[in-house]
Amino acid sequence: MTSAAAQRIPFDLADPYRSLSLNTATTKMWTLAEAVDGAARAGLGAIGLWRDRVDEIGVATAAKIVADAGLRVSSLCRGGFLTEPGDGQAALDDNRRAIDDAATLATPELVMVVGGMPDQGLVAARERVHERLALLVPYAAERGVRLALEPLHPMFCADRAVISTLAQALSMAQPYPAETVGVVVDTFHIWWDPALEEQIAQAGASGRISSYQVCDWLNPMTADPLLSRGMMGDGVIDFATIGQWVRAAGYRGDVEVEIFNAAIWAGDGREVIETMKQRYRDLVLPSLVD
Repeated sequence: MTSAAAQRIPFDLADPYRSLSLNTATTKMWTLAEAVDGAARAGLGAIGLWRDRVDEIGVATAAKIVADAGLRVSSLCRGGFLTEPGDGQAALDDNRRAIDDAATLATPELVMVVGGMPDQGLVAARERVHERLALLVPYAAERGVRLALEPLHPMFCADRAVISTLAQALSMAQPYPAETVGVVVDTFHIWWDPALEEQIAQAGASGRISSYQVCDWLNPMTADPLLSRGMMGDGVIDFATIGQWVRAAGYRGDVEVEIFNAAIWAGDGREVIETMKQRYRDLVLPSLVD
């Protein structure tokens, strides 16, 4: 199995971008091939892939494009949506396909957005996540893929994720070995949590930090909260403090920039990456360097 330790890339101010990953959601206007080319030309070390871009060309072709460019796949997004009533077979089948794709892409991390509330039964929805996660973990473990549970901001509890805090994600991961179930630290979703320092420390101590994703929280928000992610420095998040907590927790993996923002999507992808690099170098990286 590919271990989290195998993905450790020391943060280095002399080579600031080898741990920086472009998530394809940030350059939504680009195809997978264009995003890989843009990331490689910009000197980044990795790329985070969404399944829609992979599906457009097929996973084998996607894997070859990334490998030929000399990039790592920091994560594949997304699996999950496990909360529908019934036997859940369609969701389980789709997640197994996502696990297979992650293995083909040689990424150890499949980001899991667990799903929202199909009805008013929040407790039942969370229980279905527990039950279906138990069915998926052995399949993922056999293929060297870790299921990376991503807590989403509470405003997305109804429609996207009944896991809202890092504490909830860690509790759900706890029954399984750290190499099979991890958690995502995404600044947009968890910056507000008063227990965040403690929970990041716990995630690090248990070896469960699968991914560190960064973008900013805009204030005021846009009309669509889903598209209210901003470039680092354009909002209210304290990346220096959160970065210190992540570093102290022992995380040394890739840092993904994942931004959903219509104005950024409408921009020139090369300029977006250059801005991303500058903001990462100035606002995010310094607190991560030992």
